[in-house]
Amino acid sequence: MEQPVTPEELSSEHGEFLVRLARRAVEEYLRHGRRIEAPPETPAILRRKGAAFVTIESITPTGGYELRGCIGLIYPVKPLADTVIEAAIEAATEDPRFPPMRPEELERVVFEVSVLGPFEKLPRDPAERVKAVKVGVHGLLVKRGFFQGLLLPQVPVEYLWDEETFLSETCVKAGMPPSCWLDEDTEIYRFTARIWKELEPGGRIVERKLLEELSRRLKGMLG
Repeated sequence: MEQPVTPEELSSEHGEFLVRLARRAVEEYLRHGRRIEAPPETPAILRRKGAAFVTIESITPTGGYELRGCIGLIYPVKPLADTVIEAAIEAATEDPRFPPMRPEELERVVFEVSVLGPFEKLPRDPAERVKAVKVGVHGLLVKRGFFQGLLLPQVPVEYLWDEETFLSETCVKAGMPPSCWLDEDTEIYRFTARIWKELEPGGRIVERKLLEELSRRLKGMLG
């Protein structure tokens, strides 16, 4: 059986392809109501199963970014290219936090694709859990019963959280108290991801280096 795609296998060209595919999927859906299929030129590796999230951000008048939608598949159950197409359309139209995007917004948003690696279960001991998480490297998944929440690796970097805050905020995302990570019966998993993002609508695409971003943000805070 063919193994799911891991982030480490992908090249920068693969990342750029996925981001452009996400934008094209949303453009076609918003303008023509059509769900595209992976094009014939899709690289073979992107036809293997893969997990991914698509994040859409609006550009603010000051040049910053505001979340416009973010949805993904956390497990590799579909070909990666199909996962990105589906996640992109749902991020644009079905994120319950926002109204559906309108076609005229396409010129004011940027697309970002995060390709997820496999999940690794953290120790039961809360002290060991903190040691096992590194901001700028890991994303987190918290599960207990019917409750489940995931935060991508870029989230704690953008908010400058430490590891304990990251764990707490993932509990909140799962609909549980922020202290849920201290309970040994709560299952917590870490994962890595590679992230590619448009710098401007339909423009150049770069891979985000989260540890470098974190270092710059911390230096900026210190003046």
